[in-house]
Amino acid sequence: MFKKFKVTCDEATTICDKSQYKEASFIEKLRLNWHFLQCKFCKLYSIQNNKMSLLFGIKAADCKQHKKCLSKADKEKLAAEFEKMRL
Repeated sequence: MFKKFKVTCDEATTICDKSQYKEASFIEKLRLNWHFLQCKFCKLYSIQNNKMSLLFGIKAADCKQHKKCLSKADKEKLAAEFEKMRL
């Protein structure tokens, strides 16, 4: 019975990544959690992966709040420089 739940470490990391993006099925999540009981390295990978995703998600949300637009004067200067480069 438990042979169905057996997963290699490579498969576990793939399922972990899929689970993070909500693409893993319920059975895959069960297999992954069963693997975590046996493999401390994959469990550590999962913890680190979740922490990194959380940090990058916070940073991405912060970046989206700040608008990075050029002023009209800067746009005109840039356009003038492009025209000089063309000639």
